[in-house]
Amino acid sequence: MEKTLKHSLYADLGLLAVALVWGSGFVASKSALDSMTPMMLMALRFSVAALLSGIIFRKNLKHLSKETIKAGCIIGFFLFSAFAAQMIGLQYILAGKQAFLTATNVIMVPFIYWAVKKKKPDLYNFIAAFIMLLGLALLTIDFSTGFSCNSGDVLTLLCAFLFACHIVVVGIFSKQHDPIALTVIQLAFAAIVSLVYVIVSGEFTVSVPVPGLLSGVYLGVFCTFLAFLGQNMAQKYTSSTHAAIILSLESVFGSTLSIILLGDVFTLAMFMGCIIIFIGIITAETKWSFLKIKQNNPEKIIEP
Repeated sequence: MEKTLKHSLYADLGLLAVALVWGSGFVASKSALDSMTPMMLMALRFSVAALLSGIIFRKNLKHLSKETIKAGCIIGFFLFSAFAAQMIGLQYILAGKQAFLTATNVIMVPFIYWAVKKKKPDLYNFIAAFIMLLGLALLTIDFSTGFSCNSGDVLTLLCAFLFACHIVVVGIFSKQHDPIALTVIQLAFAAIVSLVYVIVSGEFTVSVPVPGLLSGVYLGVFCTFLAFLGQNMAQKYTSSTHAAIILSLESVFGSTLSIILLGDVFTLAMFMGCIIIFIGIITAETKWSFLKIKQNNPEKIIEP
Protein backbone atom coordinates (compact mmCIF):
# COMPACT_ATOMS: atom_id res chain seq x y z
CA MET A 1 0.00 0.00 0.00
CA GLU A 2 2.81 2.40 0.92
CA LYS A 3 4.58 1.57 -2.32
CA THR A 4 1.40 2.35 -4.29
CA LEU A 5 0.92 5.66 -2.49
CA LYS A 6 4.57 6.50 -3.05
CA HIS A 7 4.26 5.78 -6.77
CA SER A 8 1.06 7.85 -6.94
CA LEU A 9 2.81 10.78 -5.25
CA TYR A 10 5.74 10.56 -7.66
CA ALA A 11 3.29 10.32 -10.58
CA ASP A 12 1.45 13.45 -9.42
CA LEU A 13 4.72 15.37 -9.04
CA GLY A 14 5.84 14.13 -12.45
CA LEU A 15 2.61 15.22 -14.14
CA LEU A 16 2.78 18.58 -12.37
CA ALA A 17 6.32 19.01 -13.73
CA VAL A 18 5.09 18.12 -17.23
CA ALA A 19 2.28 20.69 -16.99
CA LEU A 20 4.76 23.32 -15.81
CA VAL A 21 7.22 22.54 -18.62
CA TRP A 22 4.47 22.60 -21.24
CA GLY A 23 3.22 25.89 -19.83
CA SER A 24 6.74 27.34 -19.99
CA GLY A 25 6.89 26.28 -23.64
CA PHE A 26 4.61 29.16 -24.62
CA VAL A 27 7.02 31.64 -23.01
CA ALA A 28 10.08 29.97 -24.54
CA SER A 29 8.45 29.95 -27.98
CA LYS A 30 7.48 33.61 -27.73
CA SER A 31 11.05 34.53 -26.76
CA ALA A 32 12.60 32.39 -29.51
CA LEU A 33 10.44 34.05 -32.19
CA ASP A 34 12.32 37.30 -31.53
CA SER A 35 15.38 35.79 -33.20
CA MET A 36 14.05 33.30 -35.79
CA THR A 37 11.04 32.54 -37.96
CA PRO A 38 8.28 30.21 -36.73
CA MET A 39 9.29 27.46 -39.18
CA MET A 40 12.97 27.75 -38.27
CA LEU A 41 12.02 27.35 -34.62
CA MET A 42 10.00 24.26 -35.49
CA ALA A 43 12.89 22.82 -37.48
CA LEU A 44 15.21 23.29 -34.50
CA ARG A 45 12.73 22.01 -31.93
CA PHE A 46 11.68 18.86 -33.77
CA SER A 47 15.18 18.03 -35.02
CA VAL A 48 16.44 17.97 -31.43
CA ALA A 49 13.47 15.90 -30.23
CA ALA A 50 13.62 13.48 -33.18
CA LEU A 51 17.36 12.86 -32.79
CA LEU A 52 17.05 12.20 -29.05
CA SER A 53 14.07 9.87 -29.40
CA GLY A 54 15.60 8.09 -32.40
CA ILE A 55 18.84 7.38 -30.54
CA ILE A 56 17.23 6.30 -27.27
CA PHE A 57 14.44 4.22 -28.83
CA ARG A 58 16.35 2.92 -31.84
CA LYS A 59 15.46 -0.69 -30.94
CA ASN A 60 11.80 0.11 -31.54
CA LEU A 61 12.60 1.20 -35.09
CA LYS A 62 13.88 -2.18 -36.22
CA HIS A 63 11.67 -4.07 -38.66
CA LEU A 64 9.26 -1.20 -39.23
CA SER A 65 6.34 -2.07 -41.50
CA LYS A 66 5.05 0.22 -44.25
CA GLU A 67 1.77 0.50 -42.32
CA THR A 68 3.55 1.77 -39.19
CA ILE A 69 5.56 4.30 -41.19
CA LYS A 70 2.40 5.49 -42.95
CA ALA A 71 0.53 5.82 -39.65
CA GLY A 72 3.43 7.72 -38.10
CA CYS A 73 3.54 10.13 -41.03
CA ILE A 74 -0.21 10.81 -40.80
CA ILE A 75 0.18 11.57 -37.09
CA GLY A 76 3.24 13.67 -37.90
CA PHE A 77 1.27 15.67 -40.45
CA PHE A 78 -1.26 16.77 -37.83
CA LEU A 79 1.52 17.43 -35.31
CA PHE A 80 3.41 19.58 -37.81
CA SER A 81 0.29 21.45 -38.95
CA ALA A 82 -0.83 22.15 -35.38
CA PHE A 83 2.53 23.52 -34.32
CA ALA A 84 2.86 25.56 -37.52
CA ALA A 85 -0.47 27.27 -36.83
CA GLN A 86 0.53 27.76 -33.20
CA MET A 87 3.96 29.26 -33.91
CA ILE A 88 2.71 31.58 -36.66
CA GLY A 89 -0.24 32.64 -34.52
CA LEU A 90 2.01 33.29 -31.52
CA GLN A 91 3.48 36.27 -33.36
CA TYR A 92 0.14 38.07 -33.05
CA ILE A 93 -1.15 36.96 -29.66
CA LEU A 94 -0.15 36.99 -26.00
CA ALA A 95 1.60 33.77 -24.92
CA GLY A 96 -0.69 33.38 -21.91
CA LYS A 97 -3.80 33.88 -24.00
CA GLN A 98 -2.61 31.29 -26.49
CA ALA A 99 -2.05 28.79 -23.66
CA PHE A 100 -5.76 28.81 -22.82
CA LEU A 101 -6.95 28.84 -26.43
CA THR A 102 -4.75 25.87 -27.30
CA ALA A 103 -6.10 23.94 -24.30
CA THR A 104 -9.59 23.99 -25.83
CA ASN A 105 -8.50 21.05 -28.01
CA VAL A 106 -9.57 18.67 -25.22
CA ILE A 107 -13.15 19.87 -25.66
CA MET A 108 -13.02 19.42 -29.44
CA VAL A 109 -11.72 15.82 -29.35
CA PRO A 110 -15.05 14.05 -28.57
CA PHE A 111 -16.79 15.84 -31.43
CA ILE A 112 -14.06 14.97 -33.94
CA TYR A 113 -14.13 11.38 -32.70
CA TRP A 114 -17.92 11.47 -33.20
CA ALA A 115 -17.40 12.47 -36.84
CA VAL A 116 -14.82 9.72 -37.40
CA LYS A 117 -16.14 6.81 -35.32
CA LYS A 118 -19.83 7.77 -35.04
CA LYS A 119 -19.62 7.69 -31.23
CA LYS A 120 -21.79 10.49 -29.86
CA PRO A 121 -20.27 12.62 -27.06
CA ASP A 122 -21.99 12.52 -23.66
CA LEU A 123 -23.85 15.35 -21.94
CA TYR A 124 -20.69 16.59 -20.20
CA ASN A 125 -19.00 17.14 -23.57
CA PHE A 126 -21.89 19.29 -24.80
CA ILE A 127 -21.91 21.27 -21.56
CA ALA A 128 -18.12 21.73 -21.83
CA ALA A 129 -18.49 22.96 -25.43
CA PHE A 130 -21.07 25.54 -24.35
CA ILE A 131 -18.86 26.70 -21.48
CA MET A 132 -15.90 26.91 -23.85
CA LEU A 133 -17.81 29.15 -26.27
CA LEU A 134 -18.60 31.56 -23.45
CA GLY A 135 -14.97 31.62 -22.36
CA LEU A 136 -13.71 32.06 -25.92
CA ALA A 137 -15.99 35.07 -26.43
CA LEU A 138 -14.54 36.81 -23.38
CA LEU A 139 -10.95 35.83 -24.15
CA THR A 140 -10.77 36.55 -27.87
CA ILE A 141 -13.37 39.16 -28.82
CA ASP A 142 -12.48 42.83 -28.49
CA PHE A 143 -15.89 44.26 -27.66
CA SER A 144 -14.57 47.85 -27.85
CA THR A 145 -14.04 47.52 -31.60
CA GLY A 146 -17.30 45.81 -32.48
CA PHE A 147 -16.70 42.12 -31.81
CA SER A 148 -13.39 41.91 -33.70
CA CYS A 149 -11.14 38.83 -33.50
CA ASN A 150 -7.48 39.01 -34.57
CA SER A 151 -5.51 36.62 -36.77
CA GLY A 152 -3.56 35.25 -33.80
CA ASP A 153 -6.81 34.10 -32.19
CA VAL A 154 -7.99 32.43 -35.41
CA LEU A 155 -4.68 30.64 -36.01
CA THR A 156 -4.54 29.45 -32.40
CA LEU A 157 -8.07 28.05 -32.59
CA LEU A 158 -7.04 26.30 -35.84
CA CYS A 159 -4.03 24.98 -33.91
CA ALA A 160 -6.34 23.65 -31.16
CA PHE A 161 -8.50 21.91 -33.78
CA LEU A 162 -5.45 20.30 -35.40
CA PHE A 163 -4.14 19.18 -32.00
CA ALA A 164 -7.55 17.61 -31.38
CA CYS A 165 -7.26 15.78 -34.73
CA HIS A 166 -3.77 14.69 -33.69
CA ILE A 167 -5.11 13.22 -30.44
CA VAL A 168 -7.82 11.32 -32.33
CA VAL A 169 -5.47 9.77 -34.90
CA VAL A 170 -2.97 8.87 -32.17
CA GLY A 171 -5.76 7.10 -30.29
CA ILE A 172 -6.70 5.15 -33.43
CA PHE A 173 -3.21 4.18 -34.66
CA SER A 174 -1.59 3.54 -31.26
CA LYS A 175 -3.90 0.53 -30.85
CA GLN A 176 -2.59 -0.95 -34.10
CA HIS A 177 1.12 -0.07 -33.96
CA ASP A 178 3.98 0.40 -31.47
CA PRO A 179 3.32 3.77 -29.74
CA ILE A 180 7.04 4.49 -29.27
CA ALA A 181 7.77 3.85 -32.95
CA LEU A 182 4.88 6.12 -33.90
CA THR A 183 6.24 8.84 -31.62
CA VAL A 184 9.69 8.73 -33.19
CA ILE A 185 8.28 8.70 -36.73
CA GLN A 186 5.93 11.64 -36.11
CA LEU A 187 8.73 13.72 -34.59
CA ALA A 188 11.01 12.84 -37.51
CA PHE A 189 8.25 13.72 -40.01
CA ALA A 190 7.71 17.13 -38.39
CA ALA A 191 11.47 17.76 -38.33
CA ILE A 192 12.00 16.79 -41.97
CA VAL A 193 9.06 18.84 -43.29
CA SER A 194 10.16 21.86 -41.25
CA LEU A 195 13.75 21.56 -42.48
CA VAL A 196 12.67 21.18 -46.10
CA TYR A 197 10.45 24.24 -45.81
CA VAL A 198 13.10 26.52 -44.28
CA ILE A 199 15.69 25.39 -46.84
CA VAL A 200 13.39 25.88 -49.84
CA SER A 201 12.03 29.20 -48.55
CA GLY A 202 15.49 30.51 -47.70
CA GLU A 203 14.65 30.87 -44.01
CA PHE A 204 17.30 28.38 -42.91
CA THR A 205 20.16 29.92 -40.97
CA VAL A 206 22.89 28.81 -38.61
CA SER A 207 23.32 32.35 -37.31
CA VAL A 208 20.77 32.06 -34.54
CA PRO A 209 21.45 34.26 -31.48
CA VAL A 210 22.34 32.30 -28.35
CA PRO A 211 19.10 33.15 -26.48
CA GLY A 212 17.00 31.91 -29.40
CA LEU A 213 19.15 28.79 -29.80
CA LEU A 214 18.81 27.96 -26.10
CA SER A 215 15.04 28.44 -26.26
CA GLY A 216 14.82 26.13 -29.27
CA VAL A 217 16.91 23.43 -27.61
CA TYR A 218 14.86 23.79 -24.41
CA LEU A 219 11.67 23.29 -26.41
CA GLY A 220 13.11 20.23 -28.14
CA VAL A 221 14.62 18.53 -25.09
CA PHE A 222 12.23 19.47 -22.28
CA CYS A 223 8.90 20.52 -23.81
CA THR A 224 8.84 17.84 -26.50
CA PHE A 225 11.01 14.81 -25.75
CA LEU A 226 11.20 14.68 -21.93
CA ALA A 227 7.67 16.00 -21.38
CA PHE A 228 6.01 13.32 -23.52
CA LEU A 229 8.25 10.64 -21.99
CA GLY A 230 7.47 11.88 -18.48
CA GLN A 231 3.75 11.88 -19.18
CA ASN A 232 3.81 8.28 -20.40
CA MET A 233 5.81 7.12 -17.37
CA ALA A 234 3.72 9.02 -14.80
CA GLN A 235 0.35 7.92 -16.17
CA LYS A 236 1.32 4.32 -15.50
CA TYR A 237 0.73 4.95 -11.79
CA THR A 238 -2.39 7.12 -11.77
CA SER A 239 -5.87 7.24 -13.23
CA SER A 240 -6.55 9.01 -16.51
CA THR A 241 -9.02 11.37 -14.82
CA HIS A 242 -6.51 12.32 -12.14
CA ALA A 243 -3.82 12.87 -14.76
CA ALA A 244 -6.15 15.05 -16.84
CA ILE A 245 -6.82 17.37 -13.91
CA ILE A 246 -3.11 17.93 -13.29
CA LEU A 247 -2.13 18.26 -16.96
CA SER A 248 -4.88 20.81 -17.55
CA LEU A 249 -2.85 23.14 -15.33
CA GLU A 250 -0.61 23.66 -18.38
CA SER A 251 -2.80 26.57 -19.46
CA VAL A 252 -2.67 28.11 -15.98
CA PHE A 253 1.12 27.83 -15.83
CA GLY A 254 1.43 29.21 -19.36
CA SER A 255 -0.62 32.30 -18.53
CA THR A 256 1.03 32.88 -15.16
CA LEU A 257 4.56 32.60 -16.57
CA SER A 258 3.73 34.87 -19.51
CA ILE A 259 2.51 37.54 -17.10
CA ILE A 260 5.59 37.19 -14.84
CA LEU A 261 8.31 36.73 -17.47
CA LEU A 262 6.91 38.49 -20.55
CA GLY A 263 4.84 41.19 -18.90
CA ASP A 264 1.60 40.13 -20.61
CA VAL A 265 -1.36 42.25 -19.53
CA PHE A 266 -4.77 40.60 -19.17
CA THR A 267 -8.00 42.58 -19.06
CA LEU A 268 -10.74 41.56 -16.60
CA ALA A 269 -12.77 40.07 -19.47
CA MET A 270 -9.78 37.99 -20.63
CA PHE A 271 -9.12 36.81 -17.09
CA MET A 272 -12.75 35.75 -16.69
CA GLY A 273 -12.58 34.03 -20.08
CA CYS A 274 -9.55 32.00 -18.90
CA ILE A 275 -11.40 30.88 -15.78
CA ILE A 276 -14.49 29.85 -17.77
CA ILE A 277 -12.40 27.94 -20.34
CA PHE A 278 -10.56 26.16 -17.51
CA ILE A 279 -13.92 25.10 -16.04
CA GLY A 280 -14.89 23.78 -19.48
CA ILE A 281 -11.65 21.81 -19.75
CA ILE A 282 -12.17 20.26 -16.32
CA THR A 283 -15.75 19.39 -17.26
CA ALA A 284 -14.71 17.68 -20.50
CA GLU A 285 -11.70 15.85 -19.07
CA THR A 286 -13.04 14.69 -15.69
CA LYS A 287 -16.86 14.90 -15.92
CA TRP A 288 -16.50 16.10 -12.32
CA SER A 289 -16.04 12.49 -11.18
CA PHE A 290 -13.66 13.62 -8.42
CA LEU A 291 -16.61 15.30 -6.67
CA LYS A 292 -18.61 12.09 -6.48
CA ILE A 293 -18.72 10.19 -3.21
CA LYS A 294 -15.95 7.63 -3.21
CA GLN A 295 -16.74 4.02 -2.47
CA ASN A 296 -15.19 2.25 0.48
CA ASN A 297 -12.82 0.48 -1.85
CA PRO A 298 -9.77 2.57 -2.88
CA GLU A 299 -9.62 3.73 -6.49
CA LYS A 300 -7.92 1.23 -8.71
CA ILE A 301 -4.91 2.49 -10.59
CA ILE A 302 -5.76 2.75 -14.28
CA GLU A 303 -3.10 2.51 -16.90
CA PRO A 304 -3.72 4.43 -20.14
